[in-house]
Amino acid sequence: MKKKEIIIIGAGLVGSLLSIYLSKRGHGVRIYERRGDMRKEGISAGRSINLALSDRGIRALEEVGIMEEIKKISIPMHGRYIHNADGTTAFQPYGQEGQYINSVSRGDLNKKLMDLAEHHGVEIFYNERCDHIDWKKDEVIFEHTLNHKQQTTNFELLFGSDGAYSAARLSYQLQHDRFQYQQYFIDFGYKELNIPAGIDGGFLLEKNALHIWPRGNYMLIALPNMDGSFTCTLFFPFEGDPSFASLDTKEKVRAFFEKTFTDAVPLMPTLEDDFFHNPTASLVTVKCYPWVKADKFALIGDAAHAIVPFFGQGMNCGFEDCVVLNKLIDEYQDDWDHILSRYQELRKPDGDAIADLALNNFVEMRDKVADPRFLLQKKIEAAFSRKYPGTWIPAYSQVTFSPHIRYSEALQNSIKQEAIMRQVMSQPGIESTWQEELTEKMILDLLR
Repeated sequence: MKKKEIIIIGAGLVGSLLSIYLSKRGHGVRIYERRGDMRKEGISAGRSINLALSDRGIRALEEVGIMEEIKKISIPMHGRYIHNADGTTAFQPYGQEGQYINSVSRGDLNKKLMDLAEHHGVEIFYNERCDHIDWKKDEVIFEHTLNHKQQTTNFELLFGSDGAYSAARLSYQLQHDRFQYQQYFIDFGYKELNIPAGIDGGFLLEKNALHIWPRGNYMLIALPNMDGSFTCTLFFPFEGDPSFASLDTKEKVRAFFEKTFTDAVPLMPTLEDDFFHNPTASLVTVKCYPWVKADKFALIGDAAHAIVPFFGQGMNCGFEDCVVLNKLIDEYQDDWDHILSRYQELRKPDGDAIADLALNNFVEMRDKVADPRFLLQKKIEAAFSRKYPGTWIPAYSQVTFSPHIRYSEALQNSIKQEAIMRQVMSQPGIESTWQEELTEKMILDLLR
């Protein structure tokens, strides 16, 4: 292959992983990152939702040879641990026995990817903000965020991997007369909170689970960390009552949490300080087109398809972008025009699909997981899937544990399955008859 000089804008998870794939092929790769080096400066407090690493992301990490290292900083989560409003709890396994997702620190994973990138010869430049791109000269103008000096850098191939609010995407959008762009903010934000480790460094909640306090219109979740703590995230309305706007004093926060998340409060000694110190962040979905420009430029990761975090697939989807791109390089070799156009053709429908699936899953997590009829529906689906594993794969398993199924296929399958289950659940007395052969036959008939 002809070796190219490649620039990647953004040294986040996807940009760092992409640089490893490309540098291992012998390309000269430079990354320009707007922030400082997190390995030296640390991550700003309150913006570190833990990641749920699953099969699509694992495949990418295995391909670059880092998954064994990541296992050392990952905690398996075998299911959802539900904390109901009445004080009861329930455990809902993910997928089939032995299937799990992994809680991993965003910062720790990003640091390891950056280390590996540099090990393979990638140069990373920090505090360099993309000011604009000159598409006629194939140049990127960067401005140093500390001294404000500008530098101009030529590229043969450019990737925009700088997140949901991508400067690379904006520069492309402003100079493309038919660029389609949609951003959608939900009326909910998120705030990071904390459950520290116990006195002996032990976990104060079940370690190998994703904890959810579903409360209808909002929810609290908690994911385990290696040090025995849990990173908690409150997903909550911006306005209304209750909302981030209405909880404007420490007394109101304490009273609300004691009433609403009763069993969590004793585990959160810094609740009020965390609530007012940590920022309230928004949740955005981004869909855009085109992602590529001839054989010169492509958007990847959140810059192409930012999604809300409720299916735990943002990182996994971005990593799968890299897997697909890598396979296309094998297929088309030096023909970057075909590589990039085919990448866009394959990934655009999947990016749109996982965005819709993630929004749908928000309703499930905050509300339905505590609904007895929803739990019965899932029980029926699981029983049918065990008996007919090739015929029915639950939607969550299609997305999370089945990387051979495209997101776009999973979305279409889930729509069909949900329509079938609505008919099944509408049957009189389904609560007592669901294990009978008639229910099984009904599902089989509807699948035909």
